[in-house]
Amino acid sequence: MILSMFSDQAHICRGSSLSRASLAARRGWSVIRSAAQLPRPTIAGACDSQHRLSTTPPAAAVAPLPAPRRRASAAARLVPRAGMVATLAALAPDLMAQQAFAAAKLFAAVVAFGSGVLGAVAWLDAKRKTQKPGLQYAPTEFNQRVLSACPSLHLPYEPLPFMTNPHVETILAAKTRSKPPLRYKREILMTADGGCVALDWEHLEADKSLPEDAPVLVLLPGLTGGSGDSYVSHAVVSARAAGIRAVVFNSRGTADSPVLTPQFYSASFTGDTRAVISHVARRFPRSRALLAAGWSLGANILLRYLGEEGAATPLRAAVSMCNPFNLTVSNQGLTRGFNRIYDLNLARSLQRIFSKHAPLWTGMPPPFRPDEVTRGSTIRHFDECITIHSFGWPSVDAYYAGSSSSLSVALITVPTLCIQALDDPIAPKEATPFEALRQNPNCTLVTTLTGGHLGWVAGPDAPFGAPWTDKVMFEWLNSVMSELEATKQPKTDSEATSDMVKAPQTAVVTA
Repeated sequence: MILSMFSDQAHICRGSSLSRASLAARRGWSVIRSAAQLPRPTIAGACDSQHRLSTTPPAAAVAPLPAPRRRASAAARLVPRAGMVATLAALAPDLMAQQAFAAAKLFAAVVAFGSGVLGAVAWLDAKRKTQKPGLQYAPTEFNQRVLSACPSLHLPYEPLPFMTNPHVETILAAKTRSKPPLRYKREILMTADGGCVALDWEHLEADKSLPEDAPVLVLLPGLTGGSGDSYVSHAVVSARAAGIRAVVFNSRGTADSPVLTPQFYSASFTGDTRAVISHVARRFPRSRALLAAGWSLGANILLRYLGEEGAATPLRAAVSMCNPFNLTVSNQGLTRGFNRIYDLNLARSLQRIFSKHAPLWTGMPPPFRPDEVTRGSTIRHFDECITIHSFGWPSVDAYYAGSSSSLSVALITVPTLCIQALDDPIAPKEATPFEALRQNPNCTLVTTLTGGHLGWVAGPDAPFGAPWTDKVMFEWLNSVMSELEATKQPKTDSEATSDMVKAPQTAVVTA
């Protein structure tokens, strides 16, 4: 109807002139005709051709709606999932293998990178600590000639990478150093107090390779050490290579030696050392030289003996290694940090030796406390229970102060070489009497930046062979003997006999 009205209006106006209104009407007609061709509204309230409200759009104007999806049953849903699980199960080994391989490659790359970094750091650290050993000695003509014949002291001390930490070097040297397959012949030496010590000789009866006048070297191991320890065994082998006969002096109870009286050994007691040296001198009266070397506590006892004997000792030269020197300072060091592990291990070793012979102390009156020995975890506790009472010390502090070999350095009259590692955790540099050693022309001090305690993993035999100190020790001993023979005749048989009778008579039992 609307279209009819517009058609009539157009017909009336056709014969007259066109006005602006007629032009507007024509434009309106064009717009309406275009609008009539569009689809009808699809929303509620739109008008159809009969002017009624309708909510149903024409079929041509609206696309049909999709049918609602029905929810699959649980069983139907499980079917495809079960298939997927089976597929994944079949692929799982390959997937896991691929992931494991990728993880292994990543781990290997990380390890390789980390090892490279650590190796580089260790190498740089070792190079930083590589330098010639420190030498402190009186510039006498004798000392200069002796040291000039010791090439190892004029070459850089080169620690192995990863061996510049004192704890690493100390522990790995003790656990991984090889032990030469030696056969010993044990000799039991009875002492004046009814006790005994064990002397271990290498092939005493069968040995024909050394001449009768070969030098004899008495070895004094550390606190609980003995002939079976690797550093001692290597020294015996090195002595043989240097043309020197070696014997290991095992303190009472060490190296499975017997204990006959309720007395062990101590840092202050030199009676057994004196008896052993006198006995060896009598056994080999024609020896070119009687020598001695000690480690740790053995070194402390050896220097105390040298100080007590003075010029009367039959020893011609001595070597001290890892000497704690000042027992008060060294014991205080054992109470700090990681050093407490050493204190505990050494205390346990003392307790094991004591436990084998504990019945000898049964019924001992106070102040002995044998029942409390195994309750402690320090060397100091053991000394409080047993050592100080056996040797008449009023207290542990008095025992440590009075037993320090630093007090004996000034009294030493024979050429003595002292070798110390400046990072030694058990024999710290703070305990070393640098000034006393400097003032005694008979003493030569050699120091290395690293080395740990009984470590010195360096030189051609490292890491599993003999410690660096073996080479230094025997170069120095042979040089000293050569100089002594060149400047002074060895003692005659009568002089040697005169020295021997000063020692208490002992009985010898060969085992």
